[in-house]
Amino acid sequence: MPDEADRRESCRLMRVNHAGEVSAQALYRGQALTARTGAAAKAMCEAAAEEVDHLAWCESRIKELHGRTSVFNPLWYAGSFLIGAVAGLSGDVTSLGFITETERQVESHLRGHLDRLPAADLQSRAIVEQMTRDEARHGANAASLGGREPPFWIRGAMRIASKVMTGTSRWA
Repeated sequence: MPDEADRRESCRLMRVNHAGEVSAQALYRGQALTARTGAAAKAMCEAAAEEVDHLAWCESRIKELHGRTSVFNPLWYAGSFLIGAVAGLSGDVTSLGFITETERQVESHLRGHLDRLPAADLQSRAIVEQMTRDEARHGANAASLGGREPPFWIRGAMRIASKVMTGTSRWA
């Protein structure tokens, strides 16, 4: 890392990614708990396990950058678990569609981080690139299992919630 400003920016971006992974694995666990079919529950559990891997990668990188994770992580977890459980109660088609849209938005968010990460921070970039590929696969898997696109107002609410979480986690 060439300078302190780049280190701080990488740390902030990785903190946001870590908070996103806290939320993602909680969302999947909530959805798995209330899934109606074994196939949907299995897909949610597999994705949640992979999100835990992403969480560990981000946390390790934050430590290497001498940073800290978001103080709001317990709130992100609890809120996301609840949202996931409610989505799951709405039925597997709705729940899987929620995953498809979530991962579409996350993939876009991660691509934006790749544009903003310092070019010299090859470690963070490698983590975010792998996460981007994995999130795209999660979304495609949910769609292949029959996920239906959520209504416009749900997609908009998801974008707003994401902006609140990412904006807050960047700094705290």
